This record gives sequence, C-alpha cells and structure tokens, in this order.
Amino acid sequence: MAEPTPRRNEPRLRPAPLLFEPAEAASDPEHFFDLESIDDPRALLARSTELTLAFRAAADRALEFQAIAAAQLADPRRFDRLTTADIAERAEWTEDYAKKMVEFGRDLLRGAVEGRGPVDPV
Repeated sequence: MAEPTPRRNEPRLRPAPLLFEPAEAASDPEHFFDLESIDDPRALLARSTELTLAFRAAADRALEFQAIAAAQLADPRRFDRLTTADIAERAEWTEDYAKKMVEFGRDLLRGAVEGRGPVDPV
C-alpha cells in the first residue's frame, strides 16, 4: 500500500521525477512512461509504484495551489474578487467545494505567513 500523504509538520518525501515523454511516444495509447517495455515484474512494480507516488504527490501539490488561487480570488480586499459561485464555475467545482477550497487556501496562506507547514484539507 502507498505511503500516506505527509501532514502538518512531517517532511515531504521526494517522489520519483516525472519524466516527460516525447510527443511520438505520448501519441501511442499503449505507451506509458516506458512501463510496457519492462519485462521484470519486480522492476515493473517498483517503477509503477514510483510513478503512482509521484503522480499522487503532484496532485496533492496542485490541489494546494488551486486552494491558494481560490482564496486569493475570493479575497474581499481585491476590487475584482470573485464569488465562490464564480470560482466554482471556473474550476468546474460545486459551490460547496469552492467554499471549502477557499477556506483551505486561506489556511495555507496563513500557514505560509506564520511559518507553519501545509494544512490538512480534511
């Protein structure tokens, strides 16, 4: 089973680097980060696990940036601020989820200002 996402004061593990594939390889639906060419099941499990963890870490990090952007767009000090309904429409979220993301983003921004680590959204 994969390792849980680090929380609060736990250091982030560095996942395997995501290597970009050449355009011709990416256009082949059977080609995925050269995994199909690995014959040894142990090596295949190791590399696919590395990729799984890397994608999960990338998704977690991207989610944090979404939350920060949502909080910044909803900031009442901005003359061009957006409502949570507007943010939800742009991000293709429900309005309830947009509200949670704005609050999570505010927590993240407060943590960055106060010098704390990332805040758990759940």
